[in-house]
Amino acid sequence: QVQLVESGGGLVQAGGSLRLSCAASGRTFRSYVMGWFRQAPGKEREFVATINWTGSITSYADSVKGRFTISIDNAKNTVSLQMNSLKPEDTALYYCAAARVYVEDPTAYDYWGQGTQVTVSS
Repeated sequence: QVQLVESGGGLVQAGGSLRLSCAASGRTFRSYVMGWFRQAPGKEREFVATINWTGSITSYADSVKGRFTISIDNAKNTVSLQMNSLKPEDTALYYCAAARVYVEDPTAYDYWGQGTQVTVSS
């Protein structure tokens, strides 16, 4: 079992920044790939970014590339998502997730956090 707890969401004006964190725990969580996903009301859950636990491999959705950065803090067992230049269309419930393979497909992810809300006002 892997437990994931997100934090750091909130309300921010367009152009602002937020940093999301995901605390991971469990016996084998370091064998998983970590990802961030988001889901806006009425829309499907979509891929945002993913990283392996060494931090050597990352990938991003085109919509966030150049604005968001995913990172790993191995000492704190935490995965973070730094979000800059936020836009109203970034408004969504953001989820942290863990998968055994390096993919962008949310159906491949085995464990999910409860989500943290990000709201960007125009």
